Amino acid sequence: MIIVKIGGSIVDGLDLNAIDDLKKISRSSKLVVVHGGGNQVTVTANKLGKEQGFVVSPEGVRSRYTDKETAEIYTMVMGGKLNKEIVRMLLQHDIKAAGITGVDGAMLRADRKKKLIIINSKGRKMMVDGGYTGKITSVNPSLITLLLENGYVPVISPVALSEEYDFLNVDGDRAAAYVAGALKAEKVMFITNVNGLTLNSSLVKHMSLEQARKALPQIGFGMEKKILAAIEALEMGVGEAIISSGQKEYPFSNAIMHENCTVITKK
Repeated sequence: MIIVKIGGSIVDGLDLNAIDDLKKISRSSKLVVVHGGGNQVTVTANKLGKEQGFVVSPEGVRSRYTDKETAEIYTMVMGGKLNKEIVRMLLQHDIKAAGITGVDGAMLRADRKKKLIIINSKGRKMMVDGGYTGKITSVNPSLITLLLENGYVPVISPVALSEEYDFLNVDGDRAAAYVAGALKAEKVMFITNVNGLTLNSSLVKHMSLEQARKALPQIGFGMEKKILAAIEALEMGVGEAIISSGQKEYPFSNAIMHENCTVITKK
């Protein structure tokens, strides 16, 4: 089984043969797609007159600050428009896809962060209200399994439910990692707009789990979430994590073959 996380920023920038490539893989392996879409959320929120804010954690992780109104816009875009655009694109290429969110079947449960410690513009730590951002606590894979058993490719939007049944914004990379862990997947692939992790101006082609843990503090915005998600996936029993570009020929097959990408394994 393969879990593919597609960054929202590259959905429109996939190579022309990428969907046919994905179709080929879906014929030989059980396949689950998890998608992002932060840029589209920001665009829609701005159109609605809702300015978006972002915060940085003490660990250097940058994330959207999600108040209640933003959580509603996030759910509308991620679970509605973007999810269905991806499903439509797959169906047009004869891939039997079904779009769901982490809310459906209570698939993704998360703790609402009551308080956030962030780094302010002066580089100092401060505490703010946690808003409607969540940290995933559990995955119920039964709905995903049901779809897979009936020949569907589930397309999952990372909206989670809190203990109080609020909609929560959860990170797409980490959602993919948790889904992969719950399904005991062989691979989780993070398809983005770069070839992989670059350190000291060179592409890192392979890292062990321990090397990834040690490198995490050196990694900049955006990529740090993918490395963190890869670490979490491996810790939950996933065979390997791959970070690769979707903007090249046969991106999924090339990632599986470890061509020009970053591969993280336990050893």
